[in-house]
Amino acid sequence: MELPILVDRTNADSMQEQIAGQLADMMLDGRLPAGSRLPSTRSLAKDLRVSRNVALAAYDELFAEGYIEGRQGSGTYVVHDLPVQPQPEDKADAAQPRWLEKQAPPTVASPARVARMIDFRPGQPSVEPLSDQVWRKLWREMAGEQPPDAYGPPEGYPELREAVARYVGRSRGITCSPDSVVITSGSLQAVNLIAQAAVRNGDGVAFEEPGYPTSRAALQMHGARIVPVPVDRDGLDVACLDTAQPAPILAYVTPSHQYPTGARMSVVRRLALLEWARRTDSLIVEDDYDSELRFDATPLPALASLEQASADGVHPTGPRHVAYIGTFSKTLTPALRVGYVIAPAVLRDRLIRIKHLTDFQTSWPLQRMLTAFLDDNSFNRHIRRMRRHYAEKRELLGSIFEPLAGIADLRGLEAGLHAYLEIDPAVPCSEVERAARARGVQVATIDEYFHGSPTRNGILLGYGGLTLDQIERGGTILAGILQQCSRAC
Repeated sequence: MELPILVDRTNADSMQEQIAGQLADMMLDGRLPAGSRLPSTRSLAKDLRVSRNVALAAYDELFAEGYIEGRQGSGTYVVHDLPVQPQPEDKADAAQPRWLEKQAPPTVASPARVARMIDFRPGQPSVEPLSDQVWRKLWREMAGEQPPDAYGPPEGYPELREAVARYVGRSRGITCSPDSVVITSGSLQAVNLIAQAAVRNGDGVAFEEPGYPTSRAALQMHGARIVPVPVDRDGLDVACLDTAQPAPILAYVTPSHQYPTGARMSVVRRLALLEWARRTDSLIVEDDYDSELRFDATPLPALASLEQASADGVHPTGPRHVAYIGTFSKTLTPALRVGYVIAPAVLRDRLIRIKHLTDFQTSWPLQRMLTAFLDDNSFNRHIRRMRRHYAEKRELLGSIFEPLAGIADLRGLEAGLHAYLEIDPAVPCSEVERAARARGVQVATIDEYFHGSPTRNGILLGYGGLTLDQIERGGTILAGILQQCSRAC
């Protein structure tokens, strides 16, 4: 162990006193915790370039003062019951330093999950459908390879980009070359890269209202002026875009399963949005965060594929007015932090340059493992297992709230891992949230997803990470609360 000890030979204190004093400070403030093993006196003397007698004298002083103890045949240790002294608080200076004059990024709540609570807040998939055997096999194969001896391309390894291009062509109808694909550390990095590449300070960005707070905050952090656009049962109300002048530079949408209302953007709205983008020369950011999770609803074409089909022939390099974002967070696990963006050529070049300057490349082991997962049909089998797994949970959730049709309307069950429960305006969703929390159930209210004043009343029910038993118990509690509140109102 190398210790950060400085010996000043010009100091009035002896070298042994300096060494003993600095070691004692490290023990008291927790840098050397109780029970830590200390280096031998020979090793310490060599590191500090002092005689061994000096090191011995410093340890003798610490022994005498009760800081350290010797163990026969093992070495020297900090005593096991040495209390750590509280550190003084680092109080913020009253005057903000010049280098912090830039406006701080928006705060995004990231609530911790509480044990013993049934947590219906969205964003938590289940890893249960993932085959342990396949998962271990993929990692064993990857670990058996010699890692590269150099950085990889910022846009991602060619083999993974080829696999992603084949996958989106097969599953979402998007015809693109591997050169159109940029591998990212999740969908949020894709949003940040696009914002850095395309959004100037003060540029208008059309955003679903209500919408995904984290993506909205990321766009604001890069100077975007959010232009809220209302969402109804057919998704983003495209007609409202023309009221925004000047036209927003880009529009961020979640058309497959709108976050948070669960609405699916109709084909008519999708075509209207593409026409708006062409007419105003704007960019559409299509966040297709859980498009694989469809149940009994017919699949709707991605905006990126619709743009290609409506153009003069299919463009092999990919869409021209749409940046398509995909992720493996919902289908596998958020812990992987791997996603991708398919972007027009001129935007893609900028994304690669920015990625090069921010994190250079996405982790090689993850890219290698995902390539094998996509190529040997394991991913397709996993998707089928996952749909069956979540369909059972979805059906149970629907059956619990079906009798409450006059009080609450459960929407968004056609796809995704969460549903939106629209509640009678006479029953404030904040009251439901408080009553549920008091009974061990956590939910998110729709209020948290509005940029402006909320115009809806409801709660979100994320069921992906819950067991069937938790869904039944938590859903029954919520149904009872809604009935009780409705009678009281």
